Amino acid sequence: MTLPFEIALYLLGVNLASIVLFGWDKYCAERDLRRIPESTLLTVAAIGGSVGAIAAQRRFRHKTRKEPFRTYLHVIVGVQALGLAAWSFL
Repeated sequence: MTLPFEIALYLLGVNLASIVLFGWDKYCAERDLRRIPESTLLTVAAIGGSVGAIAAQRRFRHKTRKEPFRTYLHVIVGVQALGLAAWSFL
């Protein structure tokens, strides 16, 4: 099954946004600046930016031990993986 161009472009954009948000939040955390709310980071992951969120989390070593954030992010990734698997069988 091929992915329509518009969906691929959307996923690229939302994952890049996720990486930028995680990177900016890490920058702010190190400098005691105003942070990005965890709910925003999780929302961006939930709307399709989970791959970027996981990649940025590892790249920037940011929020890797923060609970329950880490668990929520892994649940989002799991639900998306299940949804993708189910969609692939249609």
